Amino acid sequence: MYSDLSLDHFMEGLRKRNPGEREFHQAVYEVAKSVIPFIKENPKYQQAGILQRMTEPDRTIIFRVVWEDDQGNYRINRGCRVQFNNAIGPYKGGLRFHPSVNLSILKFLGFEQTFKNSLTTLPMGAGKGGSDFNVKGKSDAEVMRFCQVFMTELSHHIGANTDVPAGDIGVGAREISYMFGQYKRLKREFTGVLTGKALEFGGSLIRTEATGYGNAYFMEEMLKHQDKSVEGKTCVVSGSGNVALYCAEKLNQLGGKVVTLSDSSGFIHDPDGIDEEKLAFLKQLKMVRRERIIEYAKKFSCEFYKGKRPWSIPCDLAFPCATQNEINLSDAKVLVSNGCKALSEGANMPTTIEAIQYLQQQKLLFGPGKAANAGGVAISGLEMSQNSLRLSWTVDELEKRLQNIMKNIHRQCVEFGDSDGYMNYVKGANIAGFKKVADAMLAYGVI
Repeated sequence: MYSDLSLDHFMEGLRKRNPGEREFHQAVYEVAKSVIPFIKENPKYQQAGILQRMTEPDRTIIFRVVWEDDQGNYRINRGCRVQFNNAIGPYKGGLRFHPSVNLSILKFLGFEQTFKNSLTTLPMGAGKGGSDFNVKGKSDAEVMRFCQVFMTELSHHIGANTDVPAGDIGVGAREISYMFGQYKRLKREFTGVLTGKALEFGGSLIRTEATGYGNAYFMEEMLKHQDKSVEGKTCVVSGSGNVALYCAEKLNQLGGKVVTLSDSSGFIHDPDGIDEEKLAFLKQLKMVRRERIIEYAKKFSCEFYKGKRPWSIPCDLAFPCATQNEINLSDAKVLVSNGCKALSEGANMPTTIEAIQYLQQQKLLFGPGKAANAGGVAISGLEMSQNSLRLSWTVDELEKRLQNIMKNIHRQCVEFGDSDGYMNYVKGANIAGFKKVADAMLAYGVI
């Protein structure tokens, strides 16, 4: 029996086992802080060492990827897949291609995925993977060759009932298509082993939109719980990828006014609002032409803030949709002083622990990513269902299912999140996500 389950003692042991993995430590601390008091109230989880088991991946697979560039040079990257927990279904989670990818980031993402997938109520376990390969500046032929070699190795470890990867940063429809084609060639079978596929060969409608839409829906649910709504609210959004653009689109549809978007070069502030016509230009700019967001400022004569993030702009609602730790304590203080009343995370872990604590102290509504951005993996889960059933659902059917899933996630957070009159969505999401996985692990016994 694990007799000492204090937060400090638990984290000390985790850091010793996983030295130098700061992102993973941060993700675990955020969950453990909420879950350990719940475990102490339910000794069966403590006796079985559930939290200790849950923070250790089932397996970590690391492999070499050697590919040839257009000049005939051999290039070497590292590939990885962290299969974290399959207590409630096959491993499920994205593949990220980015120079920053390391084991700490993949473990943090896989650990978060455990709770996110649990909250969707769909039968999906958790995994994450990727490579330090940089898609920027590469030709289509180079990306294809890399993806084919990457999948040749990864194919030994995945399957429709074992592990179903999806896309993430640097892995879009092009990369998924190359990898799916290679898997099909190697295995000589057509199965739903990847999600995020093109519609022509088993993909799902609204998968591109799902994470952003779901984030906006979750904010709407938080506000509804207080008899408020998105309508008429000024919204600041960071990022300009799929999550940010489609979060902005849905906020517009809900009656909000989006005034910022960003990329790694800086952010735009359009006080007139980024309406549907302007969003259409941005989708073309970022997804097709792959150009910097400063081109928007030039076309629509609005302010561009080089090298900055948008959290200094006065707003009612904030939506960090870019990357991890993009809101620190200083940013949080600025948001509160400028009148922000609620924040919903579209990215994974975009808010530091210190910033979260401050925002909660100020009674700001805070939607954590494991709940608020679960829409993407929810539609991925529905893509798996469609592949198994050999059918496809319409846009209306899928959007209704997505909206119901986000409502159900919100309901679970509320069930466990009440904290002295303040709705602590972090606590609610962590406990609700933990309980389902923990109960399944208990049922299996010691494995």
